[in-house]
Amino acid sequence: MDFTLTEAQQDLARLTAEVTGKLVTADRLRELDRNTDASGNPTVRFDESLWSSLAETGVLAAALPETVGGSDFGVLEQTAILREIGKSVAPVPYLWSIVLGAGALAQFGSGSQRELAAQAARGEVILTAALSEERNWELTSPVTTAMAGDGWQLTGLKTTVPFARQAARILVSASVDGSPAVFLVDPSHASVRVEDQIVTDRSPEAEVEFAGTPAELVGTVDQGAEILTWLLERAWLGLAATQLGVVEKGLELVADYAREREQFNRKIGSFQAVAQRLADAYIDVQGVRLAVQQAAWRLAEGLPAAAEVHTAKFWAAEAGHRVAHTVVHVHGGVGIDRDHIVNQYFTAAKHNEFALGGATDHLRALGSLLTDAAQ
Repeated sequence: MDFTLTEAQQDLARLTAEVTGKLVTADRLRELDRNTDASGNPTVRFDESLWSSLAETGVLAAALPETVGGSDFGVLEQTAILREIGKSVAPVPYLWSIVLGAGALAQFGSGSQRELAAQAARGEVILTAALSEERNWELTSPVTTAMAGDGWQLTGLKTTVPFARQAARILVSASVDGSPAVFLVDPSHASVRVEDQIVTDRSPEAEVEFAGTPAELVGTVDQGAEILTWLLERAWLGLAATQLGVVEKGLELVADYAREREQFNRKIGSFQAVAQRLADAYIDVQGVRLAVQQAAWRLAEGLPAAAEVHTAKFWAAEAGHRVAHTVVHVHGGVGIDRDHIVNQYFTAAKHNEFALGGATDHLRALGSLLTDAAQ
C-alpha cells in the first residue's frame, strides 16, 4: 500500500477547504438548523450557495470520469474531498449525488443516464441513492419489482434516503426474482410518497415509498449484484471518510479548548484525566485515517476491498463514537449547547455512527468475509 497522497488529492483537498472555509461558518450552520431563513421562509439543511460554488470551482466534477465531464480521478480523490466536507460539516450531498449517483451512472448507465450524471457533475441536478431499509443495507433487498408491459415498476419502502426531496432521480436497490438489481426513479412521480424523517444532525432525509412506480434499469439484471456492491462499498467508505474529517476537526477543537480553558488556575489540558482522553482520541483518529486510506487505495487499484471497507466502517463508527463523546465531555456544558460549533461536530459524528451501524453488524460481516477467504 502506498500512503503517499497524490498531487490531485492534495490539490482537491486544498480547494475544497478553501471553498468550505469561506462559506461554511457557525452562523450559516445555525441559520440552516433553524429551518427558516431571515424572512421566515422554510428551509432545509442544504447549503445551495456552497453547492453552486463547489460546482463552479470544478470540485464536483473533478473525480468523475471524462465521459461525464470529469477529470478522470477516482476514489482516492473523492475520499480527500469527503474528508474536507466532514471537517467543515458542510451540508451538501457530495457523497450521494456525485460519488454514488453520478459515479454509478457513469460506470454502468446508458447514454441518457450518463448525460444525467454529467448534469449532476455540473451541479444542475441532484442525485441520491435509496439503499437503506428497516435495519441494514443488504444485497437482497425487500423492495420488489415487476415487469409492466415493456417497462419496470417498483413497489416497496426505503428509509433515511438523503436529499430525497431535492433529488431529480433516485438510485434504488431492489429485488428481481430474488436477485438484486438497481433502478433509477423519478421521485416526483405521483406513485412515489416522500415523507421527511428527523435524524440526529437534522440533515434532510426521508422515507420513500414506491407503489407501482415506473423505473429505469441501470445496467442489466445480471449486473445487479456487482452494481449494488459497487454502491454499498463506496457509500460505506464515503461515510467513513466524512467521519474522518469530522473527528479530525473535533479533536482539533477540543485540543485548542484544553490548551486555553483554566480550572483551579491550571490549563485543563494539564490534568491527567483530560490528557489521557485526548491521547486516546488521537489514537482513534489515526486508526480511522489508516483504515479509510487503506480501503480507498484498494478500491482505487481495483483490488478486492470488502474486508478493508468493513474495517474502515467499523473504525469510523466505533472510534467516531468515542472521539465525539470526548469532544463534548471535555468542553463541559458548552459541548451540548446547540448554538456552539462543537455541537455540530458531535451530532454529525453521531449521525455517521448510526448510518454506519453498530459493532455487531460490522464484526459479523468481517467474520463472514474472513471465513470465505479461509475457504
